Amino acid sequence: MDAQSNCNSSSSSNLRIIVYNNPSEAQLSELGIKSWPKWACSPGKYKLKFDAEETSYLLRGKVKVYPKNTIEMSPVEFGAGDLVIIPKGLCCTWDITLPVDKYYKFHPS
Repeated sequence: MDAQSNCNSSSSSNLRIIVYNNPSEAQLSELGIKSWPKWACSPGKYKLKFDAEETSYLLRGKVKVYPKNTIEMSPVEFGAGDLVIIPKGLCCTWDITLPVDKYYKFHPS
């Protein structure tokens, strides 16, 4: 994640956030999420640009993401227990309503 920059182009128009609600322990173990780094954030609104695809698993929290220049017209919501894939190049605003703790992994292009 990066501070929002270069988000004025429409190159992210076909990007989609994928949310898997409550994946099984077997799926999480297969991904090896417990070996991933952890990230935490307090409530607030944050403008972000993803310079790499990110997969994350939320241990706690609630997030509403407002994508910019995408085909998604409404915000994408996810929270504790969700596995989320955010595509490379996505510019968005995160509205965090409950403090977030998550495991995350960036995927090289």
